[in-house]
Amino acid sequence: MTGLQTTSKTDWERVRLEAAAGIEPADDSDSPCAANLMRKELTKIRRGRVLGSGTKSSTTLRFDTDILAIFKATGKGWQTRMNKALRDWLKTHSPA
Repeated sequence: MTGLQTTSKTDWERVRLEAAAGIEPADDSDSPCAANLMRKELTKIRRGRVLGSGTKSSTTLRFDTDILAIFKATGKGWQTRMNKALRDWLKTHSPA
């Protein structure tokens, strides 16, 4: 593999410091349109799952099939609605 560059010549520490300081990178003099396009595309990138509130726990529950189907049929957010329904039930019932 002769002729292939194996290490980056980019000063990544400088790039990180400038990004932290809010300094925009200079346009690529060879292709300024490509630099602007890259900036637009990078703003669209979403990595990983959205962080939750940190107040929820994961567990396994078993529900009747029809009850689960009814909540799922309400669309996205059905687990949040199920949580709210259980919370509302607890307001009028003692968990003992």
